[in-house]
Amino acid sequence: MRSPISLRTRSNRFLRHGSITILAAILSIVMLGMVAFSVDVGYTLSVKEELQRTADAAAMAAAWDYAKHLADGEDFTLSEQSARQTAQLYATSNAVANTGPSVDQNQSNSPGGDLVFGNISDFYNPQLTTDTASASNPYNAVRVLMRRDDSLNGQSPMFFGKVFGLDGTNLQAQATAALVRDVKGFSTPNDGQTIDLLPFALDLVTWNSWMAGSASDDWTWNQETKAVQCGADGWLEVNLYPQGTGSPGNRGTVDIGSSSNSTADIVRQILCGVNAADLAYHGGTLVFDQCGKLYLNGDTGISAGVKDDLEAIKGQPRIIPIFSAVNGPGNNAIYTIVKWMGIRIMDVKLTGPMSKKHVTIQAAPVVGPGIIPSTTTGTSSYVYSPVVLVQ
Repeated sequence: MRSPISLRTRSNRFLRHGSITILAAILSIVMLGMVAFSVDVGYTLSVKEELQRTADAAAMAAAWDYAKHLADGEDFTLSEQSARQTAQLYATSNAVANTGPSVDQNQSNSPGGDLVFGNISDFYNPQLTTDTASASNPYNAVRVLMRRDDSLNGQSPMFFGKVFGLDGTNLQAQATAALVRDVKGFSTPNDGQTIDLLPFALDLVTWNSWMAGSASDDWTWNQETKAVQCGADGWLEVNLYPQGTGSPGNRGTVDIGSSSNSTADIVRQILCGVNAADLAYHGGTLVFDQCGKLYLNGDTGISAGVKDDLEAIKGQPRIIPIFSAVNGPGNNAIYTIVKWMGIRIMDVKLTGPMSKKHVTIQAAPVVGPGIIPSTTTGTSSYVYSPVVLVQ
């Protein structure tokens, strides 16, 4: 007959073995739950990243499309409609969890919508808001919210979470893309790029008449062939150079850089743009003061020797300054610059009598580096910064 002590010992061993078995089972369940949880969390984070990537792409594409249509002369409404379609196109092309998501088009442009056009005054404000109130002015920003929830695109699914009654989770990602449309001036680009700024200024009176429709239409820029052709295209042209400025011995040429710029300097700026050394003469920036003015020295003019260089950039987008007044003669002339304008050269003739000379220009959108934003509307036309993500 076994002793009571022996029976108790075996009983305790059995209980301990059973407890270990139960504990091991519980730990296995916990570990399985943790693995399941990590799988669902990893998948959710992956979907979240894809949503953000898609929001970034849609916002950037919509902003570029909007700017392009405005630059081509379309009205705000048509430009917005095209950009909304482009946002959807890029969202579809950037699949989230193997499916191209939809974007709520928000046709009324409600400030709380998923696709919102508006204005941003300060790109560097971490608390920036997209102002939709100024409907009379073209917007400069697009905000896109990409969602996966019960109302749009469906929740992001859970796989193991269903064991605990969790079928999916709501996810969203937001991006805002913007570009500068009102330019105050230019600074030296950090990457060493040049600025496509020509040293020829157009007077404000001619510019106003041009914008009012008082100009000729004799040339066409063929976007497909990248060539200038004879014939009207609906974009008016004016003569940039030479012109009477009211200043004796001066025909509209300004010194960007040294006041002793040579013809070689002008040729370089025509072909390659304004560089860091040129801007260094102006303290590193060409920018309007608090009164909206910039003062540049005048030059006596250019020779027919730069005709070939101007011909070489026909059709290429360039920026010119617009002046409101000139004081002083020849090299002593001081130009008051009040606006920047994006143009392309359509025709050049710098030989023969003065009345026959011309550098014919047409408005053209220019996207360039080193742009300093203005908080004042109307400081530039057809000059834009590259589209950037600001949020």
